[in-house]
Amino acid sequence: MSTPAIPQPVKLIMSLITGMPHLIDAVCETLRAYFGELDFISDLLPFHYTRYYEAELGSSLVRRMISFQTLISPDALPAIKLTTNSLEQRFADTSGKRRVNIDPGYIALSHVILATGKGFAHRPYLRDGIYADLTLIFQAHTFRPLEWTFPDYRSEEMIGLLNTLRSQYLKQLRGTAGKGA
Repeated sequence: MSTPAIPQPVKLIMSLITGMPHLIDAVCETLRAYFGELDFISDLLPFHYTRYYEAELGSSLVRRMISFQTLISPDALPAIKLTTNSLEQRFADTSGKRRVNIDPGYIALSHVILATGKGFAHRPYLRDGIYADLTLIFQAHTFRPLEWTFPDYRSEEMIGLLNTLRSQYLKQLRGTAGKGA
């Protein structure tokens, strides 16, 4: 028999995708107000893996990955996704069209989970219309994609970035992360 236990806290990450890079600083400031200090902000990365967002966000899309200093409980992810959905609407244009896509998720020692409102075979339901997307698993000292992993999360650049964040997260769990890391 297994004995239920409180899970380890996890590292909150977010992907910001937009065709209007000048919005990203304001979005980060707003996210900071909700979720605490950022401890990682990536360079602007070209987003050319899919045309899915172009109709709404435009072409020449860029992504910025961010992470937060404060670790969270994994069961906070649905509430975080609902908050980021409402923030997307706050940053929408006057016609209600999104100008930024905010995708929250988390890094645990064994995997990367993204939050989504779309169910599928590999996406168990959490609550409040939110599903967990098992995006990457950690095996043999690196994150590895799965059959359904999005092309952008399969890239060497993204896996390297997430491995770096996992190392930072591990230091946080061990209590050795420096202030403002």
